[in-house]
Amino acid sequence: MTASGSTAATALHRLGRAEDIPRFEGRTATVAGVSLAVFSTEHGFVAIGAACPHQGGPLADGIVSERCVTCPLHNRRIDLHTGEVVAGGEGRVPAYEVVERDGDLYVPVSGVDGTPLEREPLEAAT
Repeated sequence: MTASGSTAATALHRLGRAEDIPRFEGRTATVAGVSLAVFSTEHGFVAIGAACPHQGGPLADGIVSERCVTCPLHNRRIDLHTGEVVAGGEGRVPAYEVVERDGDLYVPVSGVDGTPLEREPLEAAT
């Protein structure tokens, strides 16, 4: 998925179409030089940093289950809502809110440099 377009008035950056991400799968998008892994879950869309904090594994290629994605390289399990590694090691990736409007997906961005804004910390999965 290629990120394109930006709307300064709403501080949202278009990621692509929701229909392009099958349920329980991920796709990679780049926003202002920041790589994101965007996932479709049973509760909607979420995004985290695209690289596993362990050795940079491609999280968009991981297996999605419940609130987490499992890194395809070394099985680190990462909470999709907090970015915290919850099994297989330690670490964290940034977590981002994804907004769906009329079938399009957006991520909130900074009005200063257009980089994605991290979501407020949430409680990690147990």
